[in-house]
Amino acid sequence: MSRRRVLLVSYHFPPVGGAGVQRPAKFVRYLPEFGWDVTVLQAANPSVPLLDHSLLDELPPETVTIKARTLEPGYAAKAAAGAGTSAGGKPGLGARVKRLIRSGASLALQPDPQILWYPAARRAGLKVLREKRHDAIIATAPSYSNLLLGSTLHRRSGLPLLADYRDEWDLSSAYLENAPRDPISWRVQGVMQRRVLRDAAAVIATTRASTARIGERAAQAGASPLLECIYNGWDPGDLAHGAPLPAGLERKENTFRLVYTGTLWNLTDVTPVVDAVRRLASEQPQLTSRLELVFLGRKTPEQVARISSLGDTNVRVTAVDYLPHPVAIATMQSADALLLLLAKVPGAERVAPAKLFEYLAVDRPMLAVVPDGETASIVRSVEPDGWRDPGDPAGIAAWLRDRLEGRPLPSAPDRAAIRDGFQRRQQAGQLAALLDRVVERP
Repeated sequence: MSRRRVLLVSYHFPPVGGAGVQRPAKFVRYLPEFGWDVTVLQAANPSVPLLDHSLLDELPPETVTIKARTLEPGYAAKAAAGAGTSAGGKPGLGARVKRLIRSGASLALQPDPQILWYPAARRAGLKVLREKRHDAIIATAPSYSNLLLGSTLHRRSGLPLLADYRDEWDLSSAYLENAPRDPISWRVQGVMQRRVLRDAAAVIATTRASTARIGERAAQAGASPLLECIYNGWDPGDLAHGAPLPAGLERKENTFRLVYTGTLWNLTDVTPVVDAVRRLASEQPQLTSRLELVFLGRKTPEQVARISSLGDTNVRVTAVDYLPHPVAIATMQSADALLLLLAKVPGAERVAPAKLFEYLAVDRPMLAVVPDGETASIVRSVEPDGWRDPGDPAGIAAWLRDRLEGRPLPSAPDRAAIRDGFQRRQQAGQLAALLDRVVERP
């Protein structure tokens, strides 16, 4: 069979850093092994907080990349626009004016600020589709502007569209930082999502529960796309190419190191763990003097404040911002246990954080403080005692107490057999098979 080519629409793509780019980057890395070459349409000047040039090393040299400029201001300017309070902690006049400007911009920029990338990306996408034969289009989200762009390119080219939901649109609208939550935005984005679902030949999501929920949304829109769950995963090559721990992240002697990697925000709220640690520190300070908490990744100001509240305990806390992916892997490998977080909010039971699968691969004990749902089920399959509900600080404290006192974990099933089912190469093969079905569908 002759080789096929797919256009991947992804505003966020290496050298942009963060967990969100791992999925499209790994698809691009492995799809050629299954007969699919890839053209990537990405932002030339992405307005993002993180860059990680190490991720570029994984892309096949034959990958075609098309870059289009966005009209967004730089990320530093956007962050500065969000700052400004009076000395008493209340918003000053300047902060209130900025808040009004941001509210107006959020209302206008639907579904997200990356819509300012849409005009140039549309032109670039249509141009490459005219000049080079393609067989399908994949648009991955968030950003959800990617899905609108994929929908437009599908309509203009006639090529089948696959919509890859790394996160559910509805959940992102409910919890994402700075997402507009007014009734007008909800209605506008509802119309946008229905259009995408009607245009999509296939819809992909990262958990079975999310796949089912988006399928319900598609049915409500009068659409019947193919539905496929393709989990996030891990790559053996990432584990083989670790990096030395930088200064400040070296292991402390005679400590129990609990490591969290990834973004801390309202959907990954650290509060239950902080409350449990404070409880344990007040009851058994001789134990918590051996506890070292490491938080690696971006944090919202609210999460920074919660971590800082541990400053009056004897717990050792190390909090650093995003570091290149090989360093994140090395930090996980330095852990005695790994911490996974999901807030107990509606919809979180359908989420499986991308870091879950790298945690499985690193093969350390895991403390998953998440609501009962798909993530909890996966964790329990490999570690029967590894799950605690976010509303159970006493249970979280008890898990920590047992580890600090040296109590062994209960015996677990064959962890390797379970984790190997989540390898990135296999998931790219699953995507390639779906692409074949879509292209060959009558």
